[in-house]
Parts: sequence; structure tokens; C-alpha cells
Amino acid sequence: MNVPLLDLNAQLDPLRDEIKAAVNDVIDSTRYIGGPKITALEEAVADYCGAAYAIGVTSGTDALLVSLMGIGVGHGDIVITTPYSFFATAGVISRLCATPVFVGIDPLTYNLDPTKLSAWFNDNQDKISKVKAIIPVHLYGQCADMDAILAIADSHNIPVIEDAAQAIGSRYPSKAGEKRAGSMGLAGCFSFFPSKNLGCMGDGGMVVTNDKAFADKIQKLRNHGAHPKYYHQMVGGNFRLDAMQAAILLVKLPHLDDWHKGRQQNAAYYDEHLNVEGLLKPHIAYNRESHIYNQYIVKVPGNRDDLRRYLNDAGIGCEVYYPVSFHEQECFKYLGYEVGDFPESEKAANSTIALPIYPELTTEMQDYIIQKIGEFYR
Repeated sequence: MNVPLLDLNAQLDPLRDEIKAAVNDVIDSTRYIGGPKITALEEAVADYCGAAYAIGVTSGTDALLVSLMGIGVGHGDIVITTPYSFFATAGVISRLCATPVFVGIDPLTYNLDPTKLSAWFNDNQDKISKVKAIIPVHLYGQCADMDAILAIADSHNIPVIEDAAQAIGSRYPSKAGEKRAGSMGLAGCFSFFPSKNLGCMGDGGMVVTNDKAFADKIQKLRNHGAHPKYYHQMVGGNFRLDAMQAAILLVKLPHLDDWHKGRQQNAAYYDEHLNVEGLLKPHIAYNRESHIYNQYIVKVPGNRDDLRRYLNDAGIGCEVYYPVSFHEQECFKYLGYEVGDFPESEKAANSTIALPIYPELTTEMQDYIIQKIGEFYR
């Protein structure tokens, strides 16, 4: 049996004609930059996320980058984030000549640990004035503990930029009522990379916010800082979302909640039937409906890389997210971190693996995956 990590054709087949029609509509309109598709998508995503404003951008990476630009991050500033995420989370900080400072993760959710964040502020009083932002990541589709993170940030008047690239539609039981990923900090940053639960056919991203002044600034920054055209109040970049990608996403967005439910059902099946001694399944911090399972990550009892090869040889797609923590990356050696500084991140990097979880996965496919993992450890 062949079971890919992700089968985009299975998602595309029932939508193929509608997507083609939407793309042809853009082609015929000749509105390839900006236009009604962009506006419609921004309004739809803002409404879906429970935010007042949404600004389409070129990628999830650029969503983070332009958000940091929007609050003036630059040379000499500190931005605090996790050591365990996709590289863009930390890379955008360095691109602006600021210093990434890492705070450890919760060993169960792999998200930024608020207790470690609080400890950093207690231990680094002399550096607090340089902290320009905090970037928690809602990793694998489950929100970080935002009430605790925001309480720490607010006590120091520091803005929070949510890296929600993997988490569109995930929910958080805030004391102020249930919130969706991206709607709680100053800004929420999303990726529409094809592997995401809501993916386009190329690169795309979105910044959402409840702050009108910030939204206006991001709109200018994504277009070289110009308003009106040719009049530049600031230096921005070309961070504009492509109209064809917006058209594709408008077709897909109404199906997103059903796709989330499919992933949640598949996760529940793994949780019930994948029983290997020492194997840790994804921790549910709140409830299953709040987790959108962009990935289904298991921490295995040993021989992770051998397991990966075994599953690949059996026709099962799997992946390691992420094999090297930020503090061990070659490009961040100058920060002075050492192996052992973030043990939970290092454990996750060395012992976790992602299994297929896409909505169209069949029970037969899951049984085959479960069988092969059991065979390996027996």
C-alpha cells in the first residue's frame, strides 16, 4: 500500500472545475495585482479568524517579516520566540538586524512555555527595555497558552505577533471567551503554503489584526510603503498576494472546517488504535475541536530515523518537523547558545515524527500505518 504524507490530488479532485473557473475569471479580468479577489479573501479571512482586518501578503514568512517591520523592529532590538519551529520564525528577526532570543518549549505541546518566558523576564531585567516583540508559535495546529503569554507581554507593554502559520481556525479558550488563532495579539500571521490546511497553489500569506492603524501600515509596507502610488512614507517591499492564489483560496475556504473535522477524526483514530509502549501521541491542551492537526506528531521511544526509513520502505510518507532546533543552527552560532540549553527542544528534534493526517486518509490506510509502526517496535 502507498500512503503519502499528504495527498493534494485527493483534495483537488472535487474542486478542480471550480478552481479552474476561478482562475480563468482572474485571467479574463486582467486584474492580476490587487483587485476584487484580494479584497474578498481578506474580508473572508478576517471574518473567519474573528479579526477586524486582514492584509494579504506573499507568504507566511513575509507576513511575519512585514509585521515586525510594522512595529519598527531593527538593529539592537530583541525579539523573543521559541527555539523549535520552522526557520522563518527566527529568520525574519535576523533579517531585520535584531537579535532572536529563545525561550524553551512545553514538553507536551511543543509551544512556547509561559513559565519559561516569565523566568526569562525575571532573570534579564537589564535587557527588557530592548525587547520589541514576542512571537509565540501555534505549532502543529494547536494554540499556545495565549492568556499567560499576553499577561506577561502586557505587563511590559510588549506587542505579541502570533505565528499562526500552521493554525488557521484553531481555537483557544481565553478567559475573555473563545478566540481563534491570530486574533489575540497585535497581529496574527498565516501561511497558505500548499501543505497547510488551507493551502494555495504556490506561496501566499495573510496578516490579521484588530488595530486599524497597524493594518493601514501593513497595507502600505506590502506595497513599498507607498500611499498614494509613487509617494513613499516609509520603505516597505513587494509583499503583495497574487490574485490567482486569492481566487483559489476563496474556493477552498468554505471547505476548511470540514477538512479540520476530517483531520480531527483521523487523529482520534490514531489516538485510540496506535498503541506502542513508550510512544507519546499528540497532547490535547484544550479539547480536540480546538486542534486543527496541521501535523500529527508522535514522540517515539527510540530509533526515530530507522523508523522513518522503515515506513518509507513500506510506502508510508512521514516527515521530521524539525530535526535541528534554532539554537543549534549554523547561522545562529553567533548568539552563543550551546547544546543542552533547550533540552525539550532537542528531545523533540531527535525523537518526533509526523504521520499522515490529511482528511481524505482512509481507515484502511491508518490501519496499515499502525500495523507497520507496531511491527517496527516488535
